[in-house]
Amino acid sequence: MEIVQDQEISEPVSPSGQFLSSSILSLSIIAVMEFEAPFDNSQAIPFLKDVFLPINPRFSSIMVADKDGVKRWKRVEVRLTDHVNFPVFTTGMSTQFYDECFDEYLSKMAMEQLPQSQPLWEVHIINYPTSHAASNIIFKLHHSLGDGFSLMGALLSCLQRADAPPLPLTFPSVQLHTNTSGRNCSMFRKVPRFFSSVYNTASDFCSSIIQSCLVKDDKTPIRSGHSGVEFLPVAITTMTFSLDQIKQIKAKLGVTINDVITGIIFLGARMYMETVSQGSGSACSTSLVLLNTRMHGGYKSIQEMVKPDAESPWGNHFAFLNVRIPKLRDAEAKNNPLKFILNARKIIKKKRTSFGVNLTAKYLQLVAKFRGPNGASKYIYGTMENTSMGISNVRGPMEQMALANNPINGLYFVVTGAPQSLVAGVTSYVGKLRVALLVEKDFIDPRKLKSHTEKAFDMIFEAACRESTQQAT
Repeated sequence: MEIVQDQEISEPVSPSGQFLSSSILSLSIIAVMEFEAPFDNSQAIPFLKDVFLPINPRFSSIMVADKDGVKRWKRVEVRLTDHVNFPVFTTGMSTQFYDECFDEYLSKMAMEQLPQSQPLWEVHIINYPTSHAASNIIFKLHHSLGDGFSLMGALLSCLQRADAPPLPLTFPSVQLHTNTSGRNCSMFRKVPRFFSSVYNTASDFCSSIIQSCLVKDDKTPIRSGHSGVEFLPVAITTMTFSLDQIKQIKAKLGVTINDVITGIIFLGARMYMETVSQGSGSACSTSLVLLNTRMHGGYKSIQEMVKPDAESPWGNHFAFLNVRIPKLRDAEAKNNPLKFILNARKIIKKKRTSFGVNLTAKYLQLVAKFRGPNGASKYIYGTMENTSMGISNVRGPMEQMALANNPINGLYFVVTGAPQSLVAGVTSYVGKLRVALLVEKDFIDPRKLKSHTEKAFDMIFEAACRESTQQAT
């Protein structure tokens, strides 16, 4: 790969981009698109050249340090053949055989580091029929390129509606977390809320610092505590839920869709833990729930996102909420699984009303200023390492998408490289909610964890329907 002239050096790498790409911490996003028909491999290079690369200069850039030691994005000549992979398996085999091949390939690819000598992305095209698709395309993109919102926006700019290409894609509505009590809120309410916010902010900020440096979650069936767990083999499994059924639960409890799916994942994890090791369902366990810090209600065009004064700019704009996973005995899961969602909701809502996330962001800036980007990476790494799991979610379109006139039946993603034994990625697409679980291989049983998570959904949905029926009568 030939490096072009110095004038091609563009903007500095953002602080968060440097935090997520260092010798201490390196995160990547893996997005899988499942196609209805076999993919025409000859279309791959033209698509990447004409559609993908022009989206953002970062897809044609590498990280370099300038004369002052500041990391910047530098444009390079991209050899697309170095970024595209066409794995070859034995032909004429069964769907089950290709399922195993796909899982093994995905697991191996997830663990490999992206070469720093070329732009930080790659594509894998698997043209063998699995139980989910006739073919699969896997995008692996380094997290320093952007967060899930940015990369989903990039992906959407490459695709079209399968039913009506000229029409725009639409997305599920977002429930904004705003104060709806009105401007004439009584002073008697404002004062307690103010002091409550101050207390929650101090509590959240202190607990975040302690979680990173001192306090570790218990070792449980979902947290091995193995040193260098991010370098150990992983397994990936997925499950699909009905978005309409999720919305029914949401309406019943008066919560958000994110609250519902987070509660389902928490309950499934706790039931799995209790099955593997009795008593661990009440162990001290924490989840890092990803929070998008943009002030917006939907995706913007790529042109809007790259503007200097954009409201929803390209890049990494997120923060982690440290959320204690409710204990089985606290939630009374067997008798009333709905309490598990309500408990999770209560914790998340409390943390959203504080400014702990903002203080933590300022603290990271100070750490980076005095100890360099690696110091901030070490803080983030410690927070991840000391917690039990991570959850992130991305909204997908409500209509079916297509690439080169080939409809996409399924879409999911996971984040790899985190020092955790369990990471969940949640994606909505065409009336379905897809949950992907990345687990430490040979420590967590992915099939058993999937089974418990699906059981948790059934328990919660049945309880919501039962209570609705009782109220109606």
